[in-house]
Amino acid sequence: MSNVTHLLQAVERGESGAAEELLPMVYEELRRLAVTRMARERPGQTLQPTALVHEAWMRLGGDQQPAWKNRAHFFAAAAEAMRRILVEKARSRASQKRGGDWDRVELDSCEIAAPMPPEELLALDEALTELGRLNPRHARLVELCFFVGLTQREAAEALGISVATAERDWAFCRAWLHRRIRRPNEVALESP
Repeated sequence: MSNVTHLLQAVERGESGAAEELLPMVYEELRRLAVTRMARERPGQTLQPTALVHEAWMRLGGDQQPAWKNRAHFFAAAAEAMRRILVEKARSRASQKRGGDWDRVELDSCEIAAPMPPEELLALDEALTELGRLNPRHARLVELCFFVGLTQREAAEALGISVATAERDWAFCRAWLHRRIRRPNEVALESP
């Protein structure tokens, strides 16, 4: 069992100081994942990776962490939190009330390749929600690989499946999501 799992269990038992020890242990990994995810965002993004990690940490419970089963459970929840934060930011940017069609420019940030416009992120979120209803494991795999930036090997470990299964599922999910996003009015003929 990893040190993270031991600390998560200590948090569950209510041991004082366990949550404070947990954040530094997972912070660098969460930040690495956030940097990977933020690299897919549109230039002019006002949310920085560090802020994404901090906001996700607070949504996970901050110093009052809930009962986590293990490391995989924690990082799956972190992936979901990061996804929700990014989707909320995309909705906010897309809102005309808040100047959604304006291009924001951050002077001290670098240009990021392969941006994802807010409307595409929202379409992905909608398709991923549908995928989650049809096959929760597939949706979780997409969250871990796309939103958090885990490799298929890391995601397989987090989900407790083989790498071959993760690779097959990933190929299927990419095709299924692409089809749902490109043709949103079609009914999916096959479920994942």
